[in-house]
Amino acid sequence: MDISRIAQDNLKALSKNAYPGRGIVMGLTPDAARFVQVYWIMGRSENSRNRVFVRDGDVVRTAPYDASKVKDPSLIIYNVARPLGRKHIVSNGDQTDTIFDTLRGGGTFEEALFTRTFEPDAPNYTARISGLTDLDDPQQAYKLSVIKAPGGNPAHCTRQFFSYEGGIAGYGHCVTTYAGDGSPLPAFEGEPRLLPIGEEPAAVAETYWTALDGDNKISLLVKSIDRTTGRCELHIVNKHQ
Repeated sequence: MDISRIAQDNLKALSKNAYPGRGIVMGLTPDAARFVQVYWIMGRSENSRNRVFVRDGDVVRTAPYDASKVKDPSLIIYNVARPLGRKHIVSNGDQTDTIFDTLRGGGTFEEALFTRTFEPDAPNYTARISGLTDLDDPQQAYKLSVIKAPGGNPAHCTRQFFSYEGGIAGYGHCVTTYAGDGSPLPAFEGEPRLLPIGEEPAAVAETYWTALDGDNKISLLVKSIDRTTGRCELHIVNKHQ
């Protein structure tokens, strides 16, 4: 199995997808010295596109680009990436804080997400996607989760959890909220996709920012976490500068 070819094919598929929605990639740098978290947002409506990523201490959150144009902040303003000691959380909604509070109380990533469902944005019922890197977990390199309404049916909720032991140097695994464009938007299906991870945050950001649809991409974050020291580097790209 040529994992390099698989990763590059998946990156090409991402570049041809007009609307994967929000996405998370979790992986390792080629030297395996640092964990990497990538998170991006996309939008089609004026409300969704009126956003930027901002850094608030060691937290990254969404914020309105033009506060006067905000119509409904409930599903678009949230903490994107938030650390708890040597645990690093990333998600596409306010479940970032649910995971943070549960971990702080001694619970687990999975327990936190069993208290949440997909987003209440009928008719799409957008999936909640989340990731965790825990430097003190000797077994799991990182975890990913997808919570969705299977087949777009809000009467049911599917919770998928993916755990990766060790990770693969130079690669990551990706989940997105949507499989592609549509009405309603179809939810992500299957296992996380293998994708390439470069050495430096700026280079990783360029790879994914370039791959995302030019009309719909809004903001992107790359977070690099040193496995030994815990030191973090953040690189943010916003369409609205």
